[in-house]
Formats: sequence, structure tokens, C-alpha cells
Amino acid sequence: MSVYKIIEIVGTSPKSWEDAAQVALTTSAKSLEDLRVAEVVKQDVTVENGKITSFRVRLNISFKYKEGM
Repeated sequence: MSVYKIIEIVGTSPKSWEDAAQVALTTSAKSLEDLRVAEVVKQDVTVENGKITSFRVRLNISFKYKEGM
């Protein structure tokens, strides 16, 4: 049996929502081990002068829980 912890993270990108999600996961993977699932909770954009300046993705990610974390 396994136990997983779920946390919420936000990634941003000037390119796309997909890129924002990838940035968030790539960055998270540097400090979290055994990532399992990423669920997109919310997508939004920042706007300046009527133009999209960045894409933002809020993700719930799960990773295997290890005692002492």
C-alpha cells in the first residue's frame, strides 16, 4: 500500500497553458520525488493593454509520501 501527498502549485509562461504546466512540473520535480499525477485545477491569463502577457495554470500534484516529510 502507498500513501500520496497532494499540494497545489502555479506555473506561468508567456507561451501557453501547456508550457505553464510543464514549467511548474519541471521545477517541482527538482525538489519532489516520485511525482505521480498532476490535475489542472484552474487556468487563467494576465492581461496588459488588452493583450495576454502570461498564461497561468494551477495544478494539484501528488507524490509518494515518505515518513519524515
